[in-house]
Amino acid sequence: MEAFLLSTAVIFVAELGDKSQLMAMTFASRYRARDVLLGITVATAVVHLASVAIGFWIGDAFAEQQDVIAIVAGIAFLGFAAWTLRGDELTDDEADKARRSTGKAIFAVGVAFFLAELGDKTMLATITLATQHGWFGTWIGSTVGMVAADALAIVVGAMLGRKLPEKAITYGAATLFALFGVLLILEGAGVVG
Repeated sequence: MEAFLLSTAVIFVAELGDKSQLMAMTFASRYRARDVLLGITVATAVVHLASVAIGFWIGDAFAEQQDVIAIVAGIAFLGFAAWTLRGDELTDDEADKARRSTGKAIFAVGVAFFLAELGDKTMLATITLATQHGWFGTWIGSTVGMVAADALAIVVGAMLGRKLPEKAITYGAATLFALFGVLLILEGAGVVG
């Protein structure tokens, strides 16, 4: 349960202001929200299953060095904070592809999200979480966190008809990543536990 709750919160925060949210809003302007969310859910479940497998393997292979893993994970989260501050936007080409996508909505959204999430910070954060927490809870939690954040983007975008307050979201998400990072580093160093 701890892995589920932690990964849900971390991935929800990681997804705020991410290009995937922008893609979700763009797809929702073309397709039914239900189809967009289903496509996102399937793609996210697949990508995050692979992510937790990688993270679980790393955590298992280096089980003797849990302190080192905690410090490396903390540094990774500080990197995610910087990545969040840098920003993540849809290119004009990506936005055009989302608007012009053809075929079944669920398939189009699923493929687009699958490709967009490979190597994205949410994938890397899921790998990082899975090095120290149960794979199943991390997988389900990270999937729920991402789908919830993208659903929020669709709903808020539809209701407001304009962009989310980007700076507040960016700074809030970066701060939370930095806090998680510092806590992991302190835990690995034996300062907190």
